[in-house]
Amino acid sequence: MFLKFVDRVSELDMLNRAYAEDGFHFIVIYGRRRVGKTELLKQFIKDKDAIYFLCDKSGTANNMDRFKRMVAEHLDEPAIETDEPEKIFSYIARKANPGTVLIFDEFAYLMEKDDAIASIFQRVIDEVLKNTNMMLVVCGSSMSMMLDGVLAHKSPLYGRKTNHALINPMRLTDINELLPSNTLEENIRAYSVLGGIPYYLNKFRDGVDTIENVRTQILDKNGALYEETDFLLREELREPDIYKTIVTAVASGTTRVTEIANKCRMKPQDLDRYLKVLRRLGIIKRECPITDRKSKKTIYVIDDNFFAFWFRYCEPRKADLEIGDPTVVMQRLEKDFHAFVGRGFEKIAREEMLRKLYPGAYTDIGRWWGHYRDGDQRKEIEIDILGLNPEKIVAGFFECKWQDLSEAEARKILDDLREKARYVEWHNGDRKETFGIFARSITKKESLRRDGFLAFDLRDFQT
Repeated sequence: MFLKFVDRVSELDMLNRAYAEDGFHFIVIYGRRRVGKTELLKQFIKDKDAIYFLCDKSGTANNMDRFKRMVAEHLDEPAIETDEPEKIFSYIARKANPGTVLIFDEFAYLMEKDDAIASIFQRVIDEVLKNTNMMLVVCGSSMSMMLDGVLAHKSPLYGRKTNHALINPMRLTDINELLPSNTLEENIRAYSVLGGIPYYLNKFRDGVDTIENVRTQILDKNGALYEETDFLLREELREPDIYKTIVTAVASGTTRVTEIANKCRMKPQDLDRYLKVLRRLGIIKRECPITDRKSKKTIYVIDDNFFAFWFRYCEPRKADLEIGDPTVVMQRLEKDFHAFVGRGFEKIAREEMLRKLYPGAYTDIGRWWGHYRDGDQRKEIEIDILGLNPEKIVAGFFECKWQDLSEAEARKILDDLREKARYVEWHNGDRKETFGIFARSITKKESLRRDGFLAFDLRDFQT
């Protein structure tokens, strides 16, 4: 399948600016698997003299043997006799064009098999490449390996990089470019299932209903994404079964450490290191009310959209899917997929659209939840989005509804929101408050705006 390349303007600009400068450059590119790192690098080198090498897990000797043969072929030179990495790079420095780009993709595979790799590349940089005009790029998907093995203070490579880039998932505007035949609403549905991962989005056929794409690409055991969560856990982690058990527990709504530990039959102190790894991979996230970062109300939730979808709908019925029967999964999708998309819509509003539509208003944006007493009853309350600006003492309270709202319905939601805001303890009595709503559509939203509310729907998302 043809993979369409979109966005990555700032990352390409960084690479091209470094390439245009005199002197040696060591660039580190990292990010979760499938996020588009390799395509970015291929776009960067398409008009440059470059040697692109894809590392594998066969060890240093085998990789260096493949690399030196690729180098000899690229330079149209006889076979390189040495097996020592430093001498291979010295050969390149002598024979290659001054501005040659050297790319080691999946660099973490090398480090995984050989603890000395970082030290070897340190010597290559310090003793061979530092005084050249070449560019060395290492790229990896293993977040722990790249952060600890390349970027951390304890790494032999620390201080050598001239620049680095964390490649993040795409934004909604980029998804609209990747799937241009879809309506904005359909792309929000697709995002809710796949997140902003280019590899996944390229598997969905443009102009085709999201549920149909789910049926063919995810629920079908021959579909491109059927094995994806298991593949990622196996590739990234040494104990994939334990991590899968933890993700299953969190996806089922078990959110507090002690509850997760009990469900997984683990001690809470043993669970902590697994949660840290899953957070680093972006599969789960740690949340607490935005006004109280040290709160005992801390919970863990699935952060990765595709993992959230798979473990909500597919993993519980994996046996059915294995025999080619998606009936129960499709029935559940028909029942509550609308609510699932609502969470994706809320995520887009909170993490992307509020900053775009109301730029600079808030320095911190998140969720808030708490409770109050009504007589003997404890009432739980939640606010979808709370934006704070401590310097200006401004608080913005927002609700998100994946619904088509009348003006009256929107006003009722905003009135309820104003009431809930009373229970948020943050500069009470001093703060300036703003109230707003995000919805699929809002009738007469200009009337709400004239009354001082912030009201946004999909028409605003298209601006």
